[in-house]
Amino acid sequence: MSADSPSAPIVLTALTARPILDSRGYPTVEVSAVLDDGTRVRAAAPAGASTGAHEAVERRDGGEAYSGRGVDAAVAGVEREIAPALVGSAWASITEVDRALRDLDGTHDYRRLGANAVVAVSIAASRAFAHVAGLPLHTWIAAVSGSSERLPVPHFNVLNGGAHAANALDFQEFMIAPVGAPDEVAAVRTGAEVYHALAALIRQRYGTAGLGDEGGFAPPIEHPRTVLDLLVEAIGDAGYRPGRDTVAIALDPAANYFYRGAGRYETGGTLRDRAQMVDFYLELFDEYPIRSLEDGFAEDDPEGWVAMATAAAGRWQLVGDDLYVTDPERIERGAAAGLSNAVLIKPNQIGTVSQTLAAIAAARDCGMSCMVSHRSGETMDTFIADLVVGTGVGQIKSGAPARGERVAKYNRLMEIERDHPELPYGLDR
Repeated sequence: MSADSPSAPIVLTALTARPILDSRGYPTVEVSAVLDDGTRVRAAAPAGASTGAHEAVERRDGGEAYSGRGVDAAVAGVEREIAPALVGSAWASITEVDRALRDLDGTHDYRRLGANAVVAVSIAASRAFAHVAGLPLHTWIAAVSGSSERLPVPHFNVLNGGAHAANALDFQEFMIAPVGAPDEVAAVRTGAEVYHALAALIRQRYGTAGLGDEGGFAPPIEHPRTVLDLLVEAIGDAGYRPGRDTVAIALDPAANYFYRGAGRYETGGTLRDRAQMVDFYLELFDEYPIRSLEDGFAEDDPEGWVAMATAAAGRWQLVGDDLYVTDPERIERGAAAGLSNAVLIKPNQIGTVSQTLAAIAAARDCGMSCMVSHRSGETMDTFIADLVVGTGVGQIKSGAPARGERVAKYNRLMEIERDHPELPYGLDR
């Protein structure tokens, strides 16, 4: 089976949409589709706060309601334009559906209909194809992508800064990754226990355990080393051993937000040039059990990326997010330029499921690892959990092991493991 020749076509008899609130309290688009056998499938679009300049464009209403972030126009577009184009026809593949969406929109970045509308329709259609094929969603994804299924190492965002928190910490995400866990259930347990151990330390030292957008704590900390010391201590307090092959640390500085131009970055009140930033990261790598660095340099600073990749020499995972925005062409160019050895995958950055699968295929063809990711504005939709298992990339981040919209993905992963105990767990080596 492939994306161009699934087991059976789908026929939609209805396609509707409505605004729902995401985890940050802003509207997003939920789509509901009815198949000709009466089955109903749903999907909801996430939304990012930390967004790349080159990613697909959401359609927002502007005006006073919801500070301009309403989605009534995007919802209307689903019902007035997308539904008439899709309902009543037999669709042979998700690629065919997604191509129709792209042609209907008529732009390269879905700015007319809105990536928030298009991605929700594409995910709903994927669920419809899986239903008609009689397969779990993750197994259908494996079939259409030609991948082997694998349960991923979760990267729990346990402490927030940057655009995700109201503190003075420049780095956006500090994650823990149970690389050495024997299975998904044990990995989720590790994440939850370290999270609670960290909460106790933060309450003791800062008197508060307030949360950022993705459920990680957001205490009044300014310097990354302070956070890293806390994480190492919390891992130990929870009864685990910090280490790159046991319970590792991953960073997402989101350097776009502290890039000052001309190769200069300002963190913790210190201005550094590219070479000094490379040295700073290498010092952190040497001092702490860090396995992964995401967006350590700005999306428009390729010289910084090349300098970091050259210095790291493959010893650490260097992940591009804003750099690639899940775009196969940008991934291929980045690989050719030696910018990173890994790619972050977010379906709503590129707009459709088939384009997301193409991005993963492009990364693999270039010898790059992938990590599937949520967004800061999330819903209870668990599509990315099935996506990461079905594509077998072996890594996911979905925020802290707390808050319903984050935990929903981790709970879905444990459900998949329960139903399919034969699936391997761990990094895609």
